[in-house]
Amino acid sequence: MDYKAIARRFRPKTFSEVTGQEAVVTTLRNAVLQKKASHAYLFTGIRGTGKTTLARIFAKALNCENLTSLGEPCNACPSCLEIMEGNSLDFIEIDGASNRGIDDIRNINETLGYRAIKGRFKIYLIDEVHMLTKEAFNALLKSLEEPPLNVKFFFATTEPLKVLPTIVSRCQRFDLTRISNFEIIKKLRSIAKEIKVEIEDEALATIARLSEGSLRDAESLFDQISCSTSDLITAPYILETVGFAQRSDFFALDEAFLKNDLTFAFTFAAKLFSSGKDITYFLENLLEHYRNLMLIQLKHLQLDDAFFSKEEKEGYLAGSTIYETAHLMHILDYLSDLIHQSSRPTYKKVHLEMILLHILQTKKRVVLESLVEKLSNLEKKTEIVYPIKEEIKPSLKEEIVLPLVKDESVKEDESVKEVVLEKKAPPSVRHDTVLRFAQVEFSGTLKKN
Repeated sequence: MDYKAIARRFRPKTFSEVTGQEAVVTTLRNAVLQKKASHAYLFTGIRGTGKTTLARIFAKALNCENLTSLGEPCNACPSCLEIMEGNSLDFIEIDGASNRGIDDIRNINETLGYRAIKGRFKIYLIDEVHMLTKEAFNALLKSLEEPPLNVKFFFATTEPLKVLPTIVSRCQRFDLTRISNFEIIKKLRSIAKEIKVEIEDEALATIARLSEGSLRDAESLFDQISCSTSDLITAPYILETVGFAQRSDFFALDEAFLKNDLTFAFTFAAKLFSSGKDITYFLENLLEHYRNLMLIQLKHLQLDDAFFSKEEKEGYLAGSTIYETAHLMHILDYLSDLIHQSSRPTYKKVHLEMILLHILQTKKRVVLESLVEKLSNLEKKTEIVYPIKEEIKPSLKEEIVLPLVKDESVKEDESVKEVVLEKKAPPSVRHDTVLRFAQVEFSGTLKKN
C-alpha cells in the first residue's frame, strides 16, 4: 500500500475532528442545521490552521445526503466520497496561484448557470485567492454579488490584506487562529499512539514549539522524525535532527555574558558552523530565548512542566537574573532587525562571531534608565548650602534676602549690618550641580567599562 503522509492521513473529516477553531466550527455547523448558508465565505489564517479543511467539510455538509443531527457529514454517501477523493463535479477546487488571470475567472462565470449534478449546491473553492490579479477580481465581482441560488463561493488565503475590499465585503469572513501548543501536543499524542511511535512529552512540546501554531507543520515534522528512528524520540534528538541549537547552548551564552567572556563568541561560532546548523534558525531560536527571559522578568511566563525540563527551568530562572531589562530590550531589538532585514541571508562564520560579540558587549552599555534614576535620587537627597553675603548680586539677593536679625547679646552702640545666614541653594544652582554630577557619573561609567 502506498504510504500517505501523516498530515493527509489524519486530516479531519468532520467538524468535531477540527482542532482549535471552535467558534468557526460552531458557526458553520449552525449554518448547515438552520439552512442559513451564505453565498460566499472567506477563510483566512496562517498556514496549517485548517482553512481548506474547513471549506471541504462545510461543502460535504451542504451536499450530504445523510446529514447527522449535529450537522456533520456522513462521509459515506456518493457526494461525500467524491469530495474526499477529489473528483466531485459539484465541488470545484481551484488553485489561485496557477489560475489567477481574467480568462480563468471568465471560465468560472460561464459555468455558474449549470445545475449541480448530484448535490444541492455547486461549490467553488479558490485557494490562495489573494494571488488573483486585479482584473480577475473585478471579473468575479458581479458573479460573487448575485450568484445563482445553487452556487456557493469559498475563498481561502494566508494574506487577506491583498484581497480587494470589494471582495471581502461580499463574504462572511472567518479568521482562523493559531493552534495552541497544548492542542498540538494532544493531537500529536493521539497520532503517536495510533501509529505506535514512542515519543516523550518533552519531545512533543518541542515539535509544538517549533511549529509556531501550525498543526500541519507539526504533523509534517513529526512524520519526518518518526521516519528517522525506531527508538524513543527525545527532545535533544529532535533538535539535533532538524539542525536547531539546544537550550543548553543558550544558557552557556548567558554564563559568558555574566563573566564577560568574549572568547566564548569564537568558540561557540566554530562549534555551530562545524555542526552544520542553519544560522537563521539559530538566530530565531536565540530571539525566542531572550524573549523568554524578558517574560520571566516581567512574571508573564509560567515554566510549565510540559514545555520545560527541570534543567531548563533552572537555566531560565538563573538567566533572568543575569540581564537587566534594558539589556534584554536592546538584544531583542537587535536580533529582530537582524532577522528581518533580509530574507534568508547567507551568514558567514565571521558574521556569527560579530553577532555574538555584540550581544556579549551589551553588558558594557550604559543603561540610561539606571543613570536617570540615580540622578533623580541624588536631587532629592542633596542639600547644598552656602553663605549669603552682602557682595552677592542684587538680582540673586532679591530672591533670597532675609530680614535683618538683631543679636540681643550685642551692645546697642555696636552696629549690626547683617547676620550671615545659611540657606539651601536655589533651584537653578541645584540643577547645575546635578548636571555636573551627571557628567562625572557618565564619564566615570564609560571609563570603568
